Amino acid sequence: MLLWLTSYLSGMHSFFIVFNYLSLRAILGVLTALSFSLLLGPWMIRRLTQRQIGQAIRDDGPQSHLSKAGTPTMGGALILLSIALSTLLWSDLSNRYVWIVLLVTLGFGAIGWVDDWRKVVEKNPRGLPARWKYLWQSVIGLMAAVFLYYTAQLPAETQLIFPFFKGVVLELGPVFILLTYLVIVGSSNAVNLTDGLDGLAILPTVMVAAALGVFAYVSGHSVFAQYLLIPFIPGSGELVVFCTAIVGAGLGFLWFNTYPAQVFMGDVGALALGAALGVVAVIVRQEIVLFIMGGVFVMETLSVIVQVASYKLTGRRVFRMAPLHHHFELKGWPEPRVIVRFWIITVVLVLIGLATLKLR
Repeated sequence: MLLWLTSYLSGMHSFFIVFNYLSLRAILGVLTALSFSLLLGPWMIRRLTQRQIGQAIRDDGPQSHLSKAGTPTMGGALILLSIALSTLLWSDLSNRYVWIVLLVTLGFGAIGWVDDWRKVVEKNPRGLPARWKYLWQSVIGLMAAVFLYYTAQLPAETQLIFPFFKGVVLELGPVFILLTYLVIVGSSNAVNLTDGLDGLAILPTVMVAAALGVFAYVSGHSVFAQYLLIPFIPGSGELVVFCTAIVGAGLGFLWFNTYPAQVFMGDVGALALGAALGVVAVIVRQEIVLFIMGGVFVMETLSVIVQVASYKLTGRRVFRMAPLHHHFELKGWPEPRVIVRFWIITVVLVLIGLATLKLR
């Protein structure tokens, strides 16, 4: 939106040409989203508190969580609002990738909003039934996958690349649709499962989004892409603004979500942010790297799968409680220790993911 305005004004004064630079708009995207989050955060927390939109706590979970009952939730709406406003202000709105990531993010956010609303406002403990939640996730994920497949302009846009290997690619063809669907829906649910402790999910999301922003920048730059031997995806560089908006909005939300949390993001935030990471990774052709950098999300998801499978097959539990962060809590780890150690693991994994840019 502002890019159009500054492009028009650049014809009158050369100063406005600087806003055409993607690097500057990425920085402005961070600052704008961060400012929105910090300014609107206290107001939103007050509104959620007044409407008694508070978190319900499971009785069978760690006893330390019982004191969190009633903490305002659905704060993820603040994150989505900040991301959307910042992206619309500083992105090139003629870019198809900008719209697909925004629509997927807001679509998954809408699913999470309905689920949260039913749980905390209508007091329905089931929320949105799992089959309906999965159905709508599948609809949005498949629509995004089909759109990206049929609008692909270069073979590289539908190839699967393998990190650490020079020139090793797999032609996916229509299988691209299935892979994209699995990445978007899987990533969405993985982040949602991780969102169980104060700040546990949001900072890894911020770190992974920042790294994906780096991949988007180099993928959209023909010279850098050729030098680093990664696919050149025309137009993908514009996703840097979207990724930095996630960073800014996430850091602003963490200001209020850090231990002890004043607000929780709820499904409205977790489902949307996971889907956002998934669709960006697909566009820049870094699905495997997302799997590496989001290792904490992967571990949390696998812990649930293993726990359920083991209990159904043998009647025994592998972990004291799933997802994995609850297992460590029940082993006696204080909540801040679990959170910070998971953050540290994410830092290491993100660095490994970024290393794939050069180690080939």
